[in-house]
Amino acid sequence: RPGPARPRPADRRGQRRGAAEPRGAAEMLSSPWARFYSNSCCLCCHVRTGTIILGVWYLIINSVVLLILLSALTDPDQYHLTSAELGGEFEFMDDANMCIATAISLLMILICAMATYGAYKQHAAWIIPFFCYQIFDFALNTLVAISVLVYPSTIQDYLRQLPNNFPYKEEIMSVNPTCLVVIILLFISIILAFKGYLISCVWNCYRYINGRNNSDVLVYITTNDTAV
Repeated sequence: RPGPARPRPADRRGQRRGAAEPRGAAEMLSSPWARFYSNSCCLCCHVRTGTIILGVWYLIINSVVLLILLSALTDPDQYHLTSAELGGEFEFMDDANMCIATAISLLMILICAMATYGAYKQHAAWIIPFFCYQIFDFALNTLVAISVLVYPSTIQDYLRQLPNNFPYKEEIMSVNPTCLVVIILLFISIILAFKGYLISCVWNCYRYINGRNNSDVLVYITTNDTAV
């Protein structure tokens, strides 16, 4: 003889429905690239911590570059190149390039500071400029690798244009051109792989912060619906 069925309380059913809604919403927000998502980087730290360290590192490098450029602008005699090395018609262009490099360094300091602040305060939008810079830098390095692969003779032309007192210039030029191209391509490939890994770390940090903020909003909405 079957016993009487126990009724389920309405509030308990509402709680179960409310607990299942954020999970379903999270599944709908998931993308096909979710399998490559990871909260850890360098096998030891969180992607948020790694993004902060990366932003501080880039911030230090660009600050040092900015100090060198400012010292060169304030004391041009120390970094002045003679007309025999530069040519009279290139002196103005050299000063213009210094000003452009200073402006780029200031912009990079701002972008790195935004990424560090965004990762620390968990503001995902502040990380986007730094992520775009990483994509741009990766694209430039890829174009360099493609140009070396398509036009290998440009390496020898570039080496001939180097100053005579450049370290190991003669030794590098004496290497077989094919071996030199392979070595340079291997070196650029390692750099590209490392830059790609850093891009994935910053992207995972952006997704982590963005997903955490969205989860907080979904839980808040679901709680109100359940209470109603």
